[in-house]
Amino acid sequence: MGRILVVDDEPDLRFILHRILARAGHEIAEAGDGAAALTSVHESPPDLVVTDMMMPVMGGVEFIRRLRADPATATIPVLAVSGDWQLAVDADAVLAKPYERTELLTVAENLLRKGRDRR
Repeated sequence: MGRILVVDDEPDLRFILHRILARAGHEIAEAGDGAAALTSVHESPPDLVVTDMMMPVMGGVEFIRRLRADPATATIPVLAVSGDWQLAVDADAVLAKPYERTELLTVAENLLRKGRDRR
């Protein structure tokens, strides 16, 4: 299983994502915005990032841009979950809200597998 960073400014949505992914056997870290997520990524790089796109402080667009600009984090797979999929330009995959639990798990597992293949 993998280490997944869940990034969302809504505590209830973070809780739901955390619970779904943890029940599938993954280790979960959380951040409430892109700035906190960048700190978390540099302290303990995840195998996958699942991020909302619309957040205060630093939104998903800027967060993903900064991940991709840093050679140390550029290859971390990113799954964007958003009501506006057009915002997720540099994400590896996008799930439009609302999404099904099984869809989330399938996409997350595929991205984790691709991330392992990149190493």
